[in-house]
Amino acid sequence: MFDRIAPRYDLMNQLMSFGLDRRWRQRAAAASDLAAGQRALDCCTGTGDLAFLLAERVTAAGEVVGIDFSEQMLGEARAKGAGARSPRFLQADATDLPFEADSFDAATVAFGVRNIPDITAALTEMARVVRPGGRVVVLEITVPGRLRRATEVWFQRIVPGLGRLVGRDAAAYAYLPASTLRFPQPPEFAAQLAGCGLEDVRWQTFVGGLVALHYGRVRL
Repeated sequence: MFDRIAPRYDLMNQLMSFGLDRRWRQRAAAASDLAAGQRALDCCTGTGDLAFLLAERVTAAGEVVGIDFSEQMLGEARAKGAGARSPRFLQADATDLPFEADSFDAATVAFGVRNIPDITAALTEMARVVRPGGRVVVLEITVPGRLRRATEVWFQRIVPGLGRLVGRDAAAYAYLPASTLRFPQPPEFAAQLAGCGLEDVRWQTFVGGLVALHYGRVRL
């Protein structure tokens, strides 16, 4: 499914978020607390938008690795890359990362963790590969109770229509919203992160609580 939607993935993200998705990714990159010369991992990197923002932070002296299970998505990401700050993109499973423990200074995931069948396994793996004291950052769509009905209309009726007309794949854009409606609320997800090896877990929400940014540090 993700291979099919890769060519129009960026355009659909911009339409569904009214152009705000880049701003949210910038906040996620800032929450990584990365500095020049450090190493970062971006999981479920898709077409690489967050990975490129992380690369700006670590500069040419550092390294960013973006992983995804969709080779077509990675192809789109590689096509964007050029120059010394371009991330390295690899096909990999977020629940079984091919990296040693404590390999990175931060790990991030944006709008992807909700689509992983075993979210706990992915979060545990992200914490494992980040050094003690490093950050794990998760940016994801969530649905506050007071907006649930309006959100259901948007995601179940309008988004699949956009997917059919623009993304040329109505089925994919019916599945993706459904995964959003299942995602836990910020306090529940914060507790899940704490259970996966993080401390000092915090979160902030945007657009009335429809997007949540969580971050915490790997326990020392």
